[in-house]
Amino acid sequence: METQGRAPVGRPRGFDADAALERAVHVFWEQGYEGASLTDLTSAMGITRTSMYAAFGNKEDLFRKALERYTEGPASYGARAVQEPTARQVAIAFLSGSVRATTSPGCPAGCLGVQGSLAAGDSGRNARDALIAWRNEATSLLRDRFQRAVDEGDLLPGTDPGLLARYLMTVANGIAVQAVGGATRADLQQVADMALRSWPPA
Repeated sequence: METQGRAPVGRPRGFDADAALERAVHVFWEQGYEGASLTDLTSAMGITRTSMYAAFGNKEDLFRKALERYTEGPASYGARAVQEPTARQVAIAFLSGSVRATTSPGCPAGCLGVQGSLAAGDSGRNARDALIAWRNEATSLLRDRFQRAVDEGDLLPGTDPGLLARYLMTVANGIAVQAVGGATRADLQQVADMALRSWPPA
């Protein structure tokens, strides 16, 4: 005999989980972790809270899944950039990718990785920590790539790969904040180009 409580859970999933997650990415991207209420999320996803919990877990679980999807989608320019043949081309691809991702038509302005943790209080601590780890991982990826460039003679001996990586991340984060403030893609590309003028010679 089926109980009332089991009916919604036992029912076949009547929504596209992939599309629902994509919509959740946009809510977190636009509103940040704490700014995104469960009502905002479930309304955008077109599902009930029960369905959300069943498919994605709690809000924090959903946020982590959204961050993974964002990393594989809009933020995938970082992983592609480090495949470039020279350190300078890595930097160009990384900053240009940041400009495109933060000003993409049909998407919220800025970067989920930056917006998601702004003004996060105690209830958003775990999400904020996840984003700090996410940004640190991106910095480490760049640092390791620039260390390889030093080892291969593509960057001068004595060049600090960690400082270069942090410099690029700082510029990219600034680009994201400016994008939220309404800066255009052309304006931000000029900023990226200016930042690259100080790139160390090979």
